[in-house]
Formats: sequence, C-alpha cells, structure tokens
Amino acid sequence: MSSVNSISTDKLARLIGRPDCPVLIDVRTDEDFACDPRMIPGSVRRPWAAVADWAPDYRGRPSIVICHRGLKLSQGVAAWLRQTGAPADYLDEGSSGWAQAGLPMVPEAKLPPRNREGRTVWVTRSRPKIDRIACPWLIRRFVDRQAVFLFVSPSAVAGVAERFAATPFDIEGETVFWSHRGESCTFDTMVEEFGLATEPLLRLAAIVRGADTGRPELAPEAPGLLAASLGLSRMYADDLEQLEAGMTLYDAFYRWCRDAVDETHNWPGTKPQSRRLLEGSR
Repeated sequence: MSSVNSISTDKLARLIGRPDCPVLIDVRTDEDFACDPRMIPGSVRRPWAAVADWAPDYRGRPSIVICHRGLKLSQGVAAWLRQTGAPADYLDEGSSGWAQAGLPMVPEAKLPPRNREGRTVWVTRSRPKIDRIACPWLIRRFVDRQAVFLFVSPSAVAGVAERFAATPFDIEGETVFWSHRGESCTFDTMVEEFGLATEPLLRLAAIVRGADTGRPELAPEAPGLLAASLGLSRMYADDLEQLEAGMTLYDAFYRWCRDAVDETHNWPGTKPQSRRLLEGSR
C-alpha cells in the first residue's frame, strides 16, 4: 500500500512538463546510477548523505525525491526535507519503476556541464523567433529547470561559448551538436538526443518544424505558432522577456498536444463547416 507521502509513476508522468511540476531530486547512490545513468526528465542529482547541507535550498518548495526503488533513501530524504519546511514526497517504485514503465529518461551523458550553481548554460543568437524559444522551453521543462540562456549577436556566439563555458545551440552556418540536421530543426534534435520522443512532444515537434522551416503543410497548427511567435518578437525588445512570454505559449501548445487534440469548439447551435457542406450536398 502506498504511503500518504508517496506519488505514483502515472501521477508524476502527468506533472512533468508543466510549469507547476515539483522539484525532482534524484538521490540514487553512485552505484545505482552507474547501472542506469539516465534521469527522469527535469530531475537534478543530489547526494543523499549530504541532505542536511542542501535541504535548506528547498525550504517551501514542493519536491519529489527519487531513489532506485522508492525505499529507504528517497523516503528518508523526503522526511528530512519535510522537517526543514519543504513539502516533499517520494516516487513510489523509484527510477527503476519509471524505467520499467517505458517512460522517457534523459541520458546523463547528453547533459552539458553544469556551472558552480548546478545550472546548465546555453548560448544562441539574439532576437529569437521560433526554435530559439522552443528549445529553451524544452530544456527548462524537461531537462534543467534552472538553465541559463544567453542571447548574443551571431558573431559573438562562439566566443561567448568558449569564455563562459556555455553550450551553443541553433547556430546558422556552423557545425554544432545542438542545431538543425537535414530537414529537422534544433527542437527535433533535442527531443531525439534527450530521449524525449513521446507522442505529445513529437506532435509539438512537427508544429515547431513546420513553423521554423517554412513548411506549414507539416501541421495545421504551424501557421498559428508562426504568427504568435512573430507577434511576440514585435512585442518584446528584450530577448529574456520574450522568452518568459514564450514559455507560456509553449506550455499551452504542449498541453493541447498532450490533452486536447481531439477536442473541438463550436458556437452553441452551429455545426462544423465540414458537416454543413456535407449535409448541403445531399
């Protein structure tokens, strides 16, 4: 029987990708992690034995603790967090149960190095439109919720990447790992490389690809994303302000891709255009 302070795999899967998802803390031992060096999307590793040192960082922040099987380590760390003021649960059945359910996991080897604050740092061209907003959204929702994004002039990207230990992405005319590949856009690359090829994210990737590469026929929603993205770029002169506004835009598109693709809306008493045309032809 599950504890009142546990959360099921299914419930956590519904929370990941949402802006209100709790902090996910992976406390697996080095030995357990070495057996499967992948992480539940959005989680961060912390040493269970040092919980007394880092627990204050999570005071007042809802958290879910993850160990290998959901037993002593995650339950103990969650209890410690609760006594320091963090509403904390643990993942029932742990990371092994998550993996056995076939849910996505991010390979640790694909993650860029973290800075002293434990955050990944990324750099790209200024004045983003589509890919350079979609990719930061994906990273913050599924990879590193504290990720830092630097927007600089195109000519400065390489130098900033070197001087500030930042990972470049979506760079035109340069061969970088996180960029377009053939007819795919950078968002496609990240979904694939981070092991996030779920049905909702693949559906969103088609929309992003259609809007970003001038192929609106790839998804009916692509022209709408393009229009909204260009509108945001005119509304905000500051790239970081535009990114924050874009996070909400992609939150909405993702929730539609995940939960509402079959939902329609028609004014009460009216019929969809396709039905009216069909009935008029009879």
